Amino acid sequence: MINRVILFVLDSVGIGALPDSEKFGDVGVNTLGSVAKSPGAFKIPNMLKLGLGNIEGVDYLPAEKNPIGAFGRSMEASNGKDTTTGHWEIAGLYIEKPFKTYPDGFPPHVIQAFEEKTGRKVLCNKPASGTVVLEELGEEHMKTGNPIVYTSADSVFQIAAHESVIPLEELYTMCEIAREILRGDDQVARVIARPFVGEPGNFQRTPNRRDYSLKPFDKTVLDFAKEAGLEVKAVGKIVDIYDGEGITEDVHTTDNMDGVDQTIHYLKQDFKGILFTNLVDFDAKFGHRRNVEGYKAALEEVDARLPEMFEAMREDDILIIMADHGNDPGYKGTDHTREYIPILAYGKSVKQGVDLGTRKTFSDIAATVSDILGIDKTPYGTSFKDEIL
Repeated sequence: MINRVILFVLDSVGIGALPDSEKFGDVGVNTLGSVAKSPGAFKIPNMLKLGLGNIEGVDYLPAEKNPIGAFGRSMEASNGKDTTTGHWEIAGLYIEKPFKTYPDGFPPHVIQAFEEKTGRKVLCNKPASGTVVLEELGEEHMKTGNPIVYTSADSVFQIAAHESVIPLEELYTMCEIAREILRGDDQVARVIARPFVGEPGNFQRTPNRRDYSLKPFDKTVLDFAKEAGLEVKAVGKIVDIYDGEGITEDVHTTDNMDGVDQTIHYLKQDFKGILFTNLVDFDAKFGHRRNVEGYKAALEEVDARLPEMFEAMREDDILIIMADHGNDPGYKGTDHTREYIPILAYGKSVKQGVDLGTRKTFSDIAATVSDILGIDKTPYGTSFKDEIL
């Protein structure tokens, strides 16, 4: 009997363009492919042992003769390629109408309401790279005290502020104000606090980021697990993505390695239910910055920690490794890319070498979790429990 499912999201580690990717402005994208094909060795032996190179379409990595896990890939059924859409679909929801984006910046009535309620004027108000915008406006922000508000191709309202100019608690309050404004016709999927430190020419983001998401519009597998009396422990930004819904305990993290540490910490505890982790560095530090070598190093670093996770797992645990979208570091621009995500399942009870093929929706993961734990199911998704157990 399986008592715990570990959902482990390698944020943005897509494995190739979806058939409809061109509709989203993404031509020939492949996050993992760009990393694998970059100069120099690419050392991820543990993911390869699980079967990463055996997944359909991943012909740029060597296949394992005897994989120790089950493997496959999934299409995204929902209309989007952002964090919220991907994670909500993983948890069993289908997003038909994409979240609203602001390619020309936010309208005057939104900015005016924000300025009136925060008592501070806004800098920027346009789509921008988070690191570039600090170079352009960081010094002016420090002189004026005005927050830097910007967006991207995703549905986000981001507020950057130097921690010595706008204290964290004030920044978080400003995000809460923005979250209330950006609903209804003006809604965005997430409001994000982007604190930074340093001096002009050497600004650096801090780990004190916070995401303020919309509440899911329906129950997810997390809610059903919690209602069944199970624990749902969240590591990283998971609690923010679901606005706390269905979560029984959570911990924020400073980076990928802290995320692995916290996952292992929870694995060593005695509980039944779901452990849900997101490792955000792939996306935030390397994908959006189009840093192929940094992305490669981050994947190698996490891969090297997988044996520790395997060792901490119990006989009644199943680990499912996945992504939520792509963010090809070798592609143009700085935005997410619409791609297949990998699915790697591992555990003492998991059948080795099972090919799960191509799943039609990320929600197959939610259906499988529900099936394994014996809880109510979301309307979407087809379980692959019987294929792997």
